[in-house]
Amino acid sequence: MPEGDTVFRAAKRMHEALAGREVTRFDIRVPGSATADLRGEVVREVVPMGKHLLHRIGEYTLHSHLKMEGEWHVYRSGGRWRKPAFKARAIVGNPEWDAVGFELAMVEVLPTRDEARIIGHLGPDPLSEGWDPAEAARRLALDTRPAHVAVLDQRNVAGFGNVYANELLFVRGILPTRPANELDTRALVDLGARMIIANRNRSGRTFTGDSRPGRSFWVYGRDGQPCRRCGTTILAGSLGASETSERNVFWCPHCQA
Repeated sequence: MPEGDTVFRAAKRMHEALAGREVTRFDIRVPGSATADLRGEVVREVVPMGKHLLHRIGEYTLHSHLKMEGEWHVYRSGGRWRKPAFKARAIVGNPEWDAVGFELAMVEVLPTRDEARIIGHLGPDPLSEGWDPAEAARRLALDTRPAHVAVLDQRNVAGFGNVYANELLFVRGILPTRPANELDTRALVDLGARMIIANRNRSGRTFTGDSRPGRSFWVYGRDGQPCRRCGTTILAGSLGASETSERNVFWCPHCQA
């Protein structure tokens, strides 16, 4: 599931392949930006911002969001793709490398000066150089919704997805339905930042410290199984800011009383 750490790794791979080089292939396969042509421009950088990816090319930005199914792959120029071509939504290439975005939920080319329109609402990002834990804690402390919903709101903290929300609340011993404004939000964001920083360079996330298959999560996806701490059966439900944004929630009724 793409979350901030997944986006961070994708940006790092593409930055290494594209930054400082002239674009010789640029193909956007979505309405609205399909006519954009940045061939001849130089890629300045590829950076993550929460769950958003920004290819800064010349004076323009190629913005994309992975949502649930999206992926960016990097291939040697002319190399065989691991996914069918009809799923490609964006291609940025140079004579040596091609970056191909498959099944991207959002793709747009816009002037870099207008980036605030698409990312200006985001809260602090634990994986950015400008990470501000105090501001993230302040935003969460003003949120009266259930903690699980508040942690997922990218306006509070950018980058945490459903896996992180579930695992973070378990480790802190917080019931997912407890209002965020009742919590020690600074401790919450500090722990979340440590978790996502620890995972940012791993191909497989682990929250337990054990990366073996089936052992990396405390509660996520483990409903009906015994809690790794106390043996109580893990429960599952759903929470969301609205009916259309509900996410699966997992918790231990003993450890998260």
